Amino acid sequence: MQTAGETREILVLYYSHHGATRELARHIARGIEQVQGVSARVRTVPKVSTVCEATDSDIPDAGAPYVESVDLEQCIGLAMGSPTRFGNMAAPLKYFLDSTSDLWLKGALAGKPAAVFTSTTTMHGGQETTLLSMMLPLLHHGMMIVGIPYTEAALSETRDGGTPYGASHVSGIAGNTVASAHEKSLAIALGRRLAETAKKLAT
Repeated sequence: MQTAGETREILVLYYSHHGATRELARHIARGIEQVQGVSARVRTVPKVSTVCEATDSDIPDAGAPYVESVDLEQCIGLAMGSPTRFGNMAAPLKYFLDSTSDLWLKGALAGKPAAVFTSTTTMHGGQETTLLSMMLPLLHHGMMIVGIPYTEAALSETRDGGTPYGASHVSGIAGNTVASAHEKSLAIALGRRLAETAKKLAT
């Protein structure tokens, strides 16, 4: 139970290759921190090596720290993001999720709310299938999926990213297109809605 003055955290977990998904994660974190008593804990995952048994440093050179299973246990909600890889989440994020069986066995995530977000090179590059693919392991963990309702006007007005399944961004061929005003507002709205839901469930 949350006590007065206590700040609870929501994990914003992402994998980003060129930085577009990382930017979306930043806007979602902004939305989370608009809710009093809730803050964002931003984490990423390492790349999957093509060399068997290759290891990376425990601390990335730049950006968010690498996620640990304790981050999932300690946080009251999860926002998870990945670029699209042939209509699916990227391998590094899937690799991490495949290592969470211990949390599943304990039911550590059951009942916690979760939201998903993605970035694609092109408008029809698989945003919605990627968002749905990320929901599947979260549902197996017993998490409650939070989307973006059409009460958010930008969802009807956007000509870029943004779906009822989660926040999204069209990054362009070079992967460096800045998020549009609608994409930003929908990501912020998703973070805020996730935080509001998590706060209610945690009380």
